[in-house]
Amino acid sequence: MKPVIFLDHDGVMCLATEWGGRFRKQKQWNKLNPDNSVYLTNDFWKMDVQYRFDNFNKKAVRILNDILKQTDAEIVISSDWKYDCTLEEMQDLFKQYGVLKGPIDYTPSLTMEDFQGLELVKAEYEAERALEIKKWLALNPSVTKWVAIDDLNMTPHLDNFVHTIKQNEGIKQSGVKEKIISYLK
Repeated sequence: MKPVIFLDHDGVMCLATEWGGRFRKQKQWNKLNPDNSVYLTNDFWKMDVQYRFDNFNKKAVRILNDILKQTDAEIVISSDWKYDCTLEEMQDLFKQYGVLKGPIDYTPSLTMEDFQGLELVKAEYEAERALEIKKWLALNPSVTKWVAIDDLNMTPHLDNFVHTIKQNEGIKQSGVKEKIISYLK
């Protein structure tokens, strides 16, 4: 199996400089579709997918594409964006943003069974996301090379992890691309 990138969006591909753009796009959608206004119908899913999310940063896309060219990795979405569109819609979104490859899968949602035997003092968001990644890996044991990229700090929970600390820079941060590639080669 090809190497896998577990990809978050906000703070990695969609940087803090782009946050809030979805609200301007949703206002535009409502003007173009007054009879299907999300505000009137309260049905987020009727809105075309490109209006549901903030944009990916163009330089972040170039860096991701360079990583994909160098490693031939596949993308699995670990971002919460997976709850707001189908995998096919996400693939279309990646194409619209200019990413060379669309995602092949989403990390699975967790069940109560996934938490059995774990001593989590509180439901840590980072721990939950790491568990979703570990569950996906358990379901796909042929994957031996992988990396998780996120602005949440999952360092205590995952070995193959690259933390994008600066939400204005995400995957563009100095040294991040090289770290990602080192896990995938």
